[in-house]
Amino acid sequence: MLRENQRHFKFDWITIILFLLLLGFGYFNIMSASHVGEITSYFDTDQLYGKHLVFIGLTFFLIVLILSFEAKFYEQFASVIYLVAMLALIGLFIFGKDVNGARSWYGIGSMTIQPSEFAKFATALAVAKYISDLQTNMTTIKDQLRVAAIIFIPALLILLQNDAGSTIVYLAFFFVFYREGLQQVYLVIALSLIILAVLGLKFGVVITAIAATTVLTLVYFIRKKKRGSLLQYLVVLIVSVTFSYGVKLFYEHGLKAHQQNRISLWLRLEKDPSKLERMKKVEAYNLIQSEQAISSGGVSGKGFLQGTRTTGKFVPEQHTDYIFSTVGEEWGFVGTSAVVLLFVLLIVRVLYLAEAQKSQFSRVYGYGVASILFIHFTINIGMVMGLIPTVGIPLPFFSYGGSGLWGFTILLFIFVKLDSNKINEW
Repeated sequence: MLRENQRHFKFDWITIILFLLLLGFGYFNIMSASHVGEITSYFDTDQLYGKHLVFIGLTFFLIVLILSFEAKFYEQFASVIYLVAMLALIGLFIFGKDVNGARSWYGIGSMTIQPSEFAKFATALAVAKYISDLQTNMTTIKDQLRVAAIIFIPALLILLQNDAGSTIVYLAFFFVFYREGLQQVYLVIALSLIILAVLGLKFGVVITAIAATTVLTLVYFIRKKKRGSLLQYLVVLIVSVTFSYGVKLFYEHGLKAHQQNRISLWLRLEKDPSKLERMKKVEAYNLIQSEQAISSGGVSGKGFLQGTRTTGKFVPEQHTDYIFSTVGEEWGFVGTSAVVLLFVLLIVRVLYLAEAQKSQFSRVYGYGVASILFIHFTINIGMVMGLIPTVGIPLPFFSYGGSGLWGFTILLFIFVKLDSNKINEW
């Protein structure tokens, strides 16, 4: 009995330690980015960092609660958890509170709760439940459409709440599908569509058509035995050009002005100097200040609480989406490299543990966890450094906010619990 209990509580401490390091480092950067006046106490709840410390305290209670459930609970009740999460998203249209133009929060007194942060782990559980079903075959169109619907529903609800950043996160499940047998052709199609969209916006439909024709001609002559008919290549070319033109139309007529400007700045589409200067003062202001803060940190940084741009509040939303700029200014290249390394180690560790699972449900969920963390980590840091367009998306375990912190904690520690049970999954 004692040996069984020891096995039952054999959690992966490498994952837990990486989580604690990210959580602790994130707290001190939130303190730097959010404090007003002189810091007299780390526990000052009148300051944002003091409130975040309360969130961290509740996080440990949440971890104990998550680990106290049997691992089978998460598989058996995955559908129920998903349904509750979807109802919470739907309820926002009636009872939700508008914050910064997005109807994504419930107001509870002075606090706000963002259901989209919890919908991520609920969707990951639902996807793992469906894919691990004995009747599911991911090579069939029927099951591919059904599991896509599981992801599409929360993504659409969140998009309708004007939260495009959180919607993008659901693309993470593409990696899960690919691991579970989705044909390689889907990966080729996805990459091709991204390239066509960028080419269409940057160089126009004509240049895109010429480029697509060139590539298809090369493929035709390279694939001697499986080249197919000319009609197939013509259809692919027509679809490619049509898609490229459709993206340009959507960009010009479907996106809001600030969204157009963000993409325009990223791809350097604007040629009018006066308009470009105005855009830099409005849409690119956060990014420019963030880049300057990061670059000013140099190799070793200016030191904790010594960042002039951070303490001067030059970077808007620095304690949330732009928290990485604080790391760059106060901890320099050394600090930013350490943060990147910690995230990479955590993601790789989750993938390693996922492959070691004996249950398909646990493996699929593990890949969901790693993919969601990867998307958040990549997009947030890429956005802060100007490598991708500005998207409102938090850095896991770093950005200020209870909903985000608790959502990511639940996401990760459900997997920690599942992993601890793999000995009993024979």
